[in-house]
Amino acid sequence: MKTCLECSEKIVGREDKKFCSDSCRNAYNNKINKDSTNFMRNVNNKLRKNYRILSELNTDGKSKSTKSKMLSKGFDFQFFTNILETKTGNTYYFLYDQGYRSLEDDYFMLVKKEL
Repeated sequence: MKTCLECSEKIVGREDKKFCSDSCRNAYNNKINKDSTNFMRNVNNKLRKNYRILSELNTDGKSKSTKSKMLSKGFDFQFFTNILETKTGNTYYFLYDQGYRSLEDDYFMLVKKEL
């Protein structure tokens, strides 16, 4: 007889079942997939917040914004997922598919990468 991976109760039903119920399956997967530390959770929250801000400011796929506008919404310039250096020497900072690059006079070019 097989037992549930979460609560160790006996499993009734199909031979390949691993959990006795949906709630046990969800609890087990939530434990495995949760961010293991507060540091990771905080970094992921900042990345999500930055992504939401860029998505909100860049609805057309290419636009401009000011540094003060981005900061007022809570954007943190220290958190991004990758950097892209173009052949022309421009540096773009990306949060997944949303990116930005510094222009003159505290303006930023916002772009969305086509996937």
